[in-house]
Parts: sequence; C-alpha cells; structure tokens
Amino acid sequence: MTREMQFKTIVAQYCEVKPEDMTNDMRFREDLGFSSLDFMSFLGELEDTFDVELEEEDALKVLTIAQALELLETI
Repeated sequence: MTREMQFKTIVAQYCEVKPEDMTNDMRFREDLGFSSLDFMSFLGELEDTFDVELEEEDALKVLTIAQALELLETI
C-alpha cells in the first residue's frame, strides 16, 4: 500500500468517504465533515502510524488532503 493510500485509509476512519473516492483537494472540515476533535484524533493517529511528530502550529494550518500529505513529506 502506498503512503498516500495508507494516509487516505486513516482519513476514511473519520468520515464517510472511501479512500479511493478521495481527491487531494478535499478539505477536512467542509468536504469530509471532520470536527475539531476528529482532526486532533486523526493527527495523533498519523503520528503513530507514520512515526512522526507533528508541530501543532503547522498541523493547524492544514486544510486539505494535499496539504496534509505535503506536511508528512517534509517531516
């Protein structure tokens, strides 16, 4: 499984969109229906899955799937 698909599989646990139906321009709140609590839980799961530590300041700027994937690539 690619890193992107693994990422989208995690996203899918917090919304009703299948990983294969997600586009990188989808927004977490508006398009996927994430609440603030969902997003924070999601970030924790990303840290565990990809063994990274996200800076809260950077993570809070993330609005879309593409931005989140880009952030993961820079860590």
